[in-house]
Amino acid sequence: MTTHIDVLTPREVPLGGPRAMRVRRTLPQRHRSLIGAWCFVDHYGPDEVDETGGMVLPAHPHTGLQTVSWLFDGELEHRDSVGSLATVRPGEVNLMTAGHGISHTEVSTPGTTILHGAQLWIALPDASRDGEPGFEHFAPEPVRGPGWEARVFIGSAFGASSPVTTHTPLLGAEVMLATGGSVEIEVDESFEHGVLVDVGLVEVDGQELKPSELAHLAPGRTTVTVTAHEEARLLLLGGPPFGEPIVMWWNFIGRDHDEIAAYRQEWQDQITADGSVVESGTDVADGRFGRVDLDLPPIPAPELPNVRLKQRH
Repeated sequence: MTTHIDVLTPREVPLGGPRAMRVRRTLPQRHRSLIGAWCFVDHYGPDEVDETGGMVLPAHPHTGLQTVSWLFDGELEHRDSVGSLATVRPGEVNLMTAGHGISHTEVSTPGTTILHGAQLWIALPDASRDGEPGFEHFAPEPVRGPGWEARVFIGSAFGASSPVTTHTPLLGAEVMLATGGSVEIEVDESFEHGVLVDVGLVEVDGQELKPSELAHLAPGRTTVTVTAHEEARLLLLGGPPFGEPIVMWWNFIGRDHDEIAAYRQEWQDQITADGSVVESGTDVADGRFGRVDLDLPPIPAPELPNVRLKQRH
C-alpha cells in the first residue's frame, strides 16, 4: 500500500478582482494540477459580509468542467444561462455542468451575515466535455457514527450515495468529527484522494493537517483514517487519476492553447458592444455562453499571456 502523503498549502487570491472577496486556493498548484478529476479547490471564510461585501460574481463563462458549490455558513443565489435559479445552502450541493459552454452568476443573499464554504471544479473527460450544459441540486442526508457525521454529495462512501451526474468516477463528502473522534473510511483502492481541512486540527493516516491545508493521498489505499485532536470539519475528495492532459486558464478548460483563445474571443464578442463591455447581463449577445438576466455588467476575460498555454497532466 502506498503511504506517502503530500500536503498542499494554500495561497490567498482575490475572487473576481483586486478588491473582491479573498479565497484560499489549494488546487491547482505548480506540482499538482488534479486529484482524480478534481482540478480546482477554493476555500473561503468564515467572512463577515458587512466587512468583505460578501460574494458578488457577475456573469462569467465556463467550458469543459463542472462546478461544485458547497457551503458551511451563509447562502448564495445562483443563476445561469440555461435558466437555473437556485439558492446554495449549507449541506446542499449545487452542481453545474458547463459542457460546451455556460455562463452564471453567484451572489450572496441579503440575509447572509457570514459566508463560509468551498468552490470546486471537476474536469470533464474528452468524451463529454462538449456536451450540453446543465444544473443539479442535491441535499444529502447525514450519516452518523461514534464521534463523526458525514454528508456524501458526490459518489459513494459511508454506505451512502449521491445521484448527481459525474462523467468519471468521483467522491465528494463532508466529514465532521468531535474532539478525539476518529473514523476509518473505506475507499476505492484505484482512487487518489484529497483531504481539505476546514476547521480543527486532524491527523490523516498519521499526517497532521491544519485548517486550509489539502492532503494528497496516492492510489493504493483501501481505507483512510482521520482523527481529530479538536472539533473538526473536512472535505474528502477522490477519483482515479484523470489520465488526460488539460489546459486550464481563467474559467475555461480545453485541450490546447488555440481552443482557450477561441473560447475567450467568443465570450468577449458576446459581452462587447460598440467597443466596450455591456452594462447588464440582459445585454449580452447570443452565443456559446448564453446570457444571465441579472443587472450587473459581465466579467470580461483577462488578456492571454504572451506565451502559449501549456497542458497540465
